[in-house]
Amino acid sequence: VQLQASGGGLVQAGGSLKISCAASEGNFANFDMAWFRQAPGVDREFVAGISWDGKKAYYVDSLKGRFTISRDNSKKTAYLEMNSLKFEDTAVYYCAAGRIYGSAQASRFDYWGQGTQVTVSS
Repeated sequence: VQLQASGGGLVQAGGSLKISCAASEGNFANFDMAWFRQAPGVDREFVAGISWDGKKAYYVDSLKGRFTISRDNSKKTAYLEMNSLKFEDTAVYYCAAGRIYGSAQASRFDYWGQGTQVTVSS
């Protein structure tokens, strides 16, 4: 499956943004999905994951309540809605696909999108 992340941009602190990850080729519904992010000079970190059917989701503790992951299998698209954005949320956000619901390890995901830049101005 090929993934294309989009929707990033510049947003003021306290604002909201919803980014998307569109899949092409392969059966999107076969895969659990996740979002990771990477800021300059920092290792890529897990943000959120969602099961193949969209019924279960899990988050890094520090972002619970502000970020929401979702998916629409009919559109072959996963989403990450980000609210109350902070300067420290600035990063390149990557979507990933795999068959490992519950994992936060980047190495366990098989397919990656190219990333979309989210910049939060303070």
